[in-house]
Amino acid sequence: MLVYKYPAQKKWELLCKRPTADTAELHQTVSHILQNVKENGDTALKQLSVAIDKVELKNIKVSTAEIKKAEKQLDASLKKAIKQAATNIKKFHAAQISKPEKINTMSGITCWRQSVAIEKIGLYIPGGSAPLFSTVLMLVIPATLAGCKEIVLCTPPAKDGSIHPAILFAASLCGATQINKVGGAQAIAAMAYGTKTIPKVFKIFGPGNQYVTAAKQMVQLQNTAIDMPAGPSEVLVIADKTANPDFVAADLLSQAEHGPDSQVILVTDDADKITAVKNALNKQLEALPRKHIAAGALDNSKIILVKSLDEAISFSNYYSPEHLILACKNAEKLAQKVTTAGSVFIGHYSPESVGDYASGTNHTLPTNGFAAMYSGVSVDSFVKKITYQQLTQQGLQKIGKTVMTMAQAEGLDAHSNAVAIRLGGLPNPSKGGA
Repeated sequence: MLVYKYPAQKKWELLCKRPTADTAELHQTVSHILQNVKENGDTALKQLSVAIDKVELKNIKVSTAEIKKAEKQLDASLKKAIKQAATNIKKFHAAQISKPEKINTMSGITCWRQSVAIEKIGLYIPGGSAPLFSTVLMLVIPATLAGCKEIVLCTPPAKDGSIHPAILFAASLCGATQINKVGGAQAIAAMAYGTKTIPKVFKIFGPGNQYVTAAKQMVQLQNTAIDMPAGPSEVLVIADKTANPDFVAADLLSQAEHGPDSQVILVTDDADKITAVKNALNKQLEALPRKHIAAGALDNSKIILVKSLDEAISFSNYYSPEHLILACKNAEKLAQKVTTAGSVFIGHYSPESVGDYASGTNHTLPTNGFAAMYSGVSVDSFVKKITYQQLTQQGLQKIGKTVMTMAQAEGLDAHSNAVAIRLGGLPNPSKGGA
């Protein structure tokens, strides 16, 4: 990790750059995959599974028998852990459900807003080097709470054509209506366009590699909504002199092991902390099974020495991290100054990995600086907000002149007439007025 000491604010933009790659060839490849699936459906999915994943699929859709077999394969302790996490996630997200509140803006005029579930949603669950069954919980639970009728899940199969049993168990436990053995950009295409086996959905959720991300961005331009712009994982840790170097190193590595394109940032006002954290990183890195992946991420990462914790918060707000850890003495007070972050972890005993799995908050979060204007996934992500208004005759009489005056000033006479005809100001053509 490169160290930057007391960088001037004018250099922050450069320090906040994420790892980037040339996407021209990527987008061309993904575009061909999307078109192939759009035109050839299930046939294309099976051919791409052979070509890309080296898997020959007989059936794309997971059977009930496979789901039951998966539950028997799972260790009892893992099933218990998944159920505990699911309970916490459900409890946190259930509190987000709001009831319509009717507002009388004037006598005789009632307005309200109501949440209505998106009927068909698609979920992408990565299943390559790390099968993310935790993401199943994070997406299926709020979708079921919202009331989505069709919850279509796609995840890449292993070489033998199977799905990791923890993914199947979690999906069944939480209420997914269909599980499919399809990964990569072709899975996004299948959910966006529909095939004989996989239904077309209205909105697609879930993280993925660069091909999945590019596919989501492309189908978003073709009448399929997506959860948010997403990229490689990232964490920013603000540490003061009270921070435990071993804790900080572990937090940095927990994100670094996601992939070599992940980025981890340490911001501290304590110069002595830098050496201590570096030593802890080197020691812990050697013991990690995914150390080569984590080491690649550390090459993209930085340690920044600042003059104060206020400056650290200012830098973090500028960076807009997916995950922000406040490893500080007065972390709760400092948290009140956070204006941009996907999710915040307060204090020395709040590791980011707890939020990834089981505290209850959602781990599907905006990355690459999008936390400045996007929120993480919640129950609201799975609903539409529809507004309603109802007027009595007296209510229309009270507001009528205001509406007609404004409509006429904009030159929209038909708008004005829609009010006037109800108030008797125009002859009613349907009754043969003079």
